[in-house]
Amino acid sequence: MNLDNTNKFMKDLSAHITNINRALKNIKSDIMADFIYIKNRGVVITTNKVIEALNLQTIERDIKNMNDIKVN
Repeated sequence: MNLDNTNKFMKDLSAHITNINRALKNIKSDIMADFIYIKNRGVVITTNKVIEALNLQTIERDIKNMNDIKVN
């Protein structure tokens, strides 16, 4: 993520956690996101369990679909 995307993402982390958990619930996953932090201009999302590919794809799609994040 570039610096602009990182700053936009950081503004509403609680809403992002809620949206990610909603997306995971919609695919009937028992994984839940606990918290998010930014490290080296990347997003780190901690979860309650080890994540599988389908869960990771769901989270990635949810973040990329945010209106204020520009994906390269």
